[in-house]
Amino acid sequence: MIGTRVQQFMRRLVERAMQPLARTGITPNMLTLIGLLLTIFTAGVIAFNHLRIGGILVLGAGIFDMFDGAMARVSQKSSKFGAFFDSTLDRYAEGLLLLGIIIYAQLHLPTQRIIGDITTANLVVWLTYIAALSSLMISYTRARAEGLGLECKMGLLARPERVILLAAGLLIGGQPGLLWTMLVMAVLTTITAIQRIVHIWRITRPPKADPAIATETVKSRNTQPQQQTSEQHRKSWRAMAKRLKTEQPLES
Repeated sequence: MIGTRVQQFMRRLVERAMQPLARTGITPNMLTLIGLLLTIFTAGVIAFNHLRIGGILVLGAGIFDMFDGAMARVSQKSSKFGAFFDSTLDRYAEGLLLLGIIIYAQLHLPTQRIIGDITTANLVVWLTYIAALSSLMISYTRARAEGLGLECKMGLLARPERVILLAAGLLIGGQPGLLWTMLVMAVLTTITAIQRIVHIWRITRPPKADPAIATETVKSRNTQPQQQTSEQHRKSWRAMAKRLKTEQPLES
């Protein structure tokens, strides 16, 4: 994951950039909608065979996605609906980008067979679908955990890392490297989703009892009835002896 210091530095930088824009009356929700439109345009560029330009736009859209939150903090217009609206449109944006890759694979990738009847286009489509599903599960696990009052921000590939990986793969790899880009994304997003599931399982499972304490508890429970029984026997013998001492001898 991107380090906390880097995230804080970028946040302060974007907030400074948003201060002049905040005076124009633009709201954070407007920026959220503009970001979604930019992502739709980016998906179209990718779908129509411009992968490297699409990679630049993916990176730009990822940076623009920080603007609405920074605007909300600078203009003091943060709201629960704004956070919900931003998070919801982020899921649409990520899905639309990967849809653009699926459309590109179906229209422009070579159809030569790799394994049996499976073509390169088939593999890219399948891997992109896995990446989209796992990305959705990464976001859902965090949202569900936070709904239960738990924190779940860990994992290899949060949304900023996914944006950087996809942009770098499109820029550097282009069409020849698209299969490997989507393979890496599919694997790492799946691992991240599993990491978050395991994390929540670990922090919510009941603690294990200490075997030494458990053994001592069982022993004390077993010895208590024996001690009580022996004490009762001693008391009865004492009472009987006292009774015999106080009785008068029988006359012959």
